[in-house]
Amino acid sequence: MASNAITVTPLTHNIGAEIGNIDLTQPVSADQKQQLYDALMQYQVIFLRDQAISHDQHRIAGQIFSDLIIHPGAKGINGYEDIVAIHADKDSKYIAGDNWHSDLSCNEEPPMGSMLYLHTLPEYGGDTLFSSMYAVYDALSPAMQRYLEGLQAEHDANHVYHSIYGDYGTAYPCNTHPVVRTHPVTGKKAIFVNASYTTRIMGLSKNESDGVLNMLYEHVKDPNFQVRFKWRKHSIAIWDNRCTQHFAVWDYFPQTRSGFRVTMGGDKPF
Repeated sequence: MASNAITVTPLTHNIGAEIGNIDLTQPVSADQKQQLYDALMQYQVIFLRDQAISHDQHRIAGQIFSDLIIHPGAKGINGYEDIVAIHADKDSKYIAGDNWHSDLSCNEEPPMGSMLYLHTLPEYGGDTLFSSMYAVYDALSPAMQRYLEGLQAEHDANHVYHSIYGDYGTAYPCNTHPVVRTHPVTGKKAIFVNASYTTRIMGLSKNESDGVLNMLYEHVKDPNFQVRFKWRKHSIAIWDNRCTQHFAVWDYFPQTRSGFRVTMGGDKPF
């Protein structure tokens, strides 16, 4: 009888694990769902190989972690408003995610996680970097940790999506969140500002705010806090947006990289 236990292979000390002995094209047992959830809580981002999932299977897998939400900017694919196409090719002028960010941190309740499936890969390149916001917080001095824990930051989607979609009459989410958030499941503290959505720290002058934010952004870029995922056809990445940031590397133009993503609903940061 085959074991029901998934395999978990850590990839770095701070973040990331590869998951085996699970097939998301088939019904997943309650026990395996819990194991998958627990692995994500521990490793912050998990990776699965050889998962040729359909759209319906993608939705079912995402719902292991939370209810799915609709992206406020990107339109869903035909028949699946909660599945977004992630695509870049020779005609692309930009790609989604080519800056360090946490998905939709602009939302009043930012998503708990995202699940990306890629079915078409370039011959080379197209990796995704993930950085642990636990590790970034832990690396700061106790004095800096105490200072940051009293701050709030504004997260604004308007400057992000207006430049992409050109629909300057549309209002996108803009909300204020703690600079340091507490993970609602693990209880760990994580930095929660990012270079894509965060515009300012409340109560500070522009120079002060920029100085603090840029210091934190440099920490996010530290490779000691990161894992780098090399995609293969039918690979899946699932990440916890509450304690990670990610960066999609666009080093494969004019080749094609294509897949689909679902986003799992979250909670208001505290």
